[in-house]
Amino acid sequence: MKSFEFFIAKRYFKAKRRTGFISIITYVSIGGVMIGVTALILVLSVMNGFEQEVRSRLLDADAHVRVRKFYMEPITRTDSLLKLANKLPHVIGASPVIMDKGMISGKERQYATVVKAIDPELANKVVDLKKHLVLGQLDFTPKLYHGKMLPGIVLGRYLADALYATHIGDIVTVWTMPKEGGIFSQPRVKQFYVAGLVEIGYYEYDKTLSYMSLEDARQLFGVKGVTWIELKLDDYNKAGQVAQQIEDMLGFPYTTETWFQLNRSLYSWMEIEKWGAFVILSLIIMVAAFNIISSLIMVVMEKTREIGILKSMGASSRSILKIFLYEGLLVGIIGTVLGCLIGYTAGFIQLKFQVISLPPDVYLISSLPVVMKWGDFAAIASVSILLSLLASLYPAYRASKLVPVEAIRYE
Repeated sequence: MKSFEFFIAKRYFKAKRRTGFISIITYVSIGGVMIGVTALILVLSVMNGFEQEVRSRLLDADAHVRVRKFYMEPITRTDSLLKLANKLPHVIGASPVIMDKGMISGKERQYATVVKAIDPELANKVVDLKKHLVLGQLDFTPKLYHGKMLPGIVLGRYLADALYATHIGDIVTVWTMPKEGGIFSQPRVKQFYVAGLVEIGYYEYDKTLSYMSLEDARQLFGVKGVTWIELKLDDYNKAGQVAQQIEDMLGFPYTTETWFQLNRSLYSWMEIEKWGAFVILSLIIMVAAFNIISSLIMVVMEKTREIGILKSMGASSRSILKIFLYEGLLVGIIGTVLGCLIGYTAGFIQLKFQVISLPPDVYLISSLPVVMKWGDFAAIASVSILLSLLASLYPAYRASKLVPVEAIRYE
């Protein structure tokens, strides 16, 4: 059963004003709340879309969990660790990796590179590099070039561009200084033919990474084991749980790193940026809230006689307070609902028809990414309605403090 306070608030809201300007301010308040809610929904949805794109590309190139030793000592128990990892809950793939730094040279140019040595068959269960191949294959099989049997190497796209090694069969040379022996020791050198180019979509990876086989990396860097074991899970959100379980099982000197820890600064920056946008765009709703304050104050001035009559008939100050709080809430709720509907509709149209396109050669995606989360809708709606309620407090309090005799004395 509806209270008489809500009934009167609804009547006040629908009634024609003696001063049309008050109605205009009310409609402007609704529009301000609507625009603020719509802007928040669309901006957060687009940021969610870009965050998902970045995360998916990074996880295509990296694992959910890494298992390694402290101080980056090589792991020699590779087979036993792989068997153990594959038996763990949520683990759907495990692959050994050798990671080290070196120099790579092509046609008249040389650059620093981070070499990632993998087993292609096992790596396919952990990272989806094949999906990001732009040329050639993920194949390190030795082939005859210029009278020599050379192993294959796969380069990041921008690293290949820098080396002028953008064609299958181009010859590159990788060398590194041995870990011991000082500056007078001889570097280890090995030639490769370019077997493929990969573009993850994350510039720092595509500019520095090169991929080769585990056996070639062992010869080049003079290592006997592997640097770490990479794991892929059925749910990347369980990475922390699985990592803790592995550390408890293996103990010292083994440790783990999750996908979030590996890119903590990037994800933290995106999270801060998202909350920053939320706070800044909430100012639009706050502007609308000030309009609610001004419109309600004028309504109170216009309805002074009616308030006095209600009080003389027995309405309490609390009831008068509720009437104007309900009226302010009606403005906030209507604006919030309209904003949510418009925001959802615009996001759905972008998802369905990709109205806003992007240059794929710059962003590697053809349209503006949108990911709508119900949690964002709930948070935005809550903030919007709360601000509307807070904006209604002062006018409602002023109305509740009117003295009946003073209110109707001059009417």
